[in-house]
Amino acid sequence: MGLVGTVGAQSLQPVQYADGEQELNGLVTSNAGDDLPGVLILPAWKGIDDEARTAALNLEQEGYIAFVADIYGKGNIPSDNGEAAKIATHYKTDYEAYQKRIGLALEQLIKAGADPAKIAVIGYCFGGTGALETARGGFDVKGVVSIHGGLRKASDRENGPIKTKVLVENPAEDRSVTREDYDNLVKEMNEGGADWQIITYANCGHTFTNPASGEYNELMATRAWNHTLLFLGELLK
Repeated sequence: MGLVGTVGAQSLQPVQYADGEQELNGLVTSNAGDDLPGVLILPAWKGIDDEARTAALNLEQEGYIAFVADIYGKGNIPSDNGEAAKIATHYKTDYEAYQKRIGLALEQLIKAGADPAKIAVIGYCFGGTGALETARGGFDVKGVVSIHGGLRKASDRENGPIKTKVLVENPAEDRSVTREDYDNLVKEMNEGGADWQIITYANCGHTFTNPASGEYNELMATRAWNHTLLFLGELLK
């Protein structure tokens, strides 16, 4: 089954946390407090959306505590694509601020009961870029999954060691990812000594996993989700 809607009677609970004076509002699955492996979900460029919520509910069914991060914070949620592009670009450029918000969300996932030794990060679109920034930042997680994420990083950033396992789920017809971006990521992974894999999905535009998108490809979205679960199961169970 693909990610097509909410799951059963499960619900997500709000979690308020902060980065200094900035209020952040995440979501955690209802199994918080159980001693389980954890998955941090980094949402797409408009902030927490139905795709991130549905992923969390599905991950709960699979036996994970899931936490959906709030990267932008209260008062900063974009209302349209223009605003989303502006704020996402800010965090892609100021990657250290992005990494800090990811780290704060990881702390909340562990506070929710997730086993600190069994943590992974998945992200969609802008969040997929965040998944790669988690690997670049050297966070103590078992693996990251970038789902139709931006693969590019600034050319003046040196390639460093990548100690976490990396899965990139890349739509073949994603116009936001160039061949140069792809090749540079492969070079970065190899120079960093990473355990990495890239799966490219045919006949797919950028947002192929999102049922609300005109680019949604149900078959490939289901395959991508199954690949995500296989990867998480290998690392965390």
